[in-house]
Amino acid sequence: MSMLKQVNLPAPQAATLERTKGSIFFVGTATVILRYADFTILTDPNFLHAGRHVHLGYGLTAERLTNPAIDIEDLPPLDFCVLSHYHGDHFDQVAQEKLQKDLPIITTQHASSELQQKGFTATIPLETWESAVVNKGEASVRITSMPGKHGPDVVEALLPEVMGSMLEFQNGSGETAFRLYITGDTVVYDDLKEIPQRYPDINLALFHLGGTRIMGMLLTMDAEQGLEAFQMINPQELIPIHYNDYEVFKSPLEEFKRAVTEAGLESRVRYLSHGETYEFDIPANGR
Repeated sequence: MSMLKQVNLPAPQAATLERTKGSIFFVGTATVILRYADFTILTDPNFLHAGRHVHLGYGLTAERLTNPAIDIEDLPPLDFCVLSHYHGDHFDQVAQEKLQKDLPIITTQHASSELQQKGFTATIPLETWESAVVNKGEASVRITSMPGKHGPDVVEALLPEVMGSMLEFQNGSGETAFRLYITGDTVVYDDLKEIPQRYPDINLALFHLGGTRIMGMLLTMDAEQGLEAFQMINPQELIPIHYNDYEVFKSPLEEFKRAVTEAGLESRVRYLSHGETYEFDIPANGR
């Protein structure tokens, strides 16, 4: 077992340490800005505009169909980034050029190596179930790499390794006050069953959907798999992201909405359009 990785950020000059409220701003694709307990966290930075293409490897590209809600120049000051894997629709050429090179980026071993070659100096690679803790003054969050598989066995060797993420924000007593799960680009497979066994109480989940298909193969969850994973992992609330943004996304959000409604789970799903913010409340004493 490797040593727990630690990142110590400078304490904020005017710490508020508001642990009863937080927010998620949806930029587009799998890009969100999470604010909670003095942290501002970016996920999977994708800031290309409609009509531009990203590279998916092996000569494959995908055209973006939507615009991000904000441009990268409009980002607030960031504490760190969580990156599910190294693909162009998750870390694009805009992020490569304009994201600050010393921003801590918590990601896979493969993505870490690629980013280091691009000049990023603070990558934090994690293996599955490995954790890193980020401290900022009195605030603390533990990020643990979750299982993920970016497609069927027949093409797994051709795709970059991918991780989901579990973010656990600590309260003043060192207990978990808020737990957020991000699926990453994964399909449903047996290893995901271990997540609810280890984490039976997840406050909120961000699900990468879209039903990405390349050469007929499913590479991210479609509506059917998204519902299956929702029922398996059982978060208290769910926000679908990573849908309708690229031509390779073949399962529209409307399909997931229908599946959720038919399953009677619509009260637990929060739908965000680009540029919308979901604000969440947490009891003062945590969970």
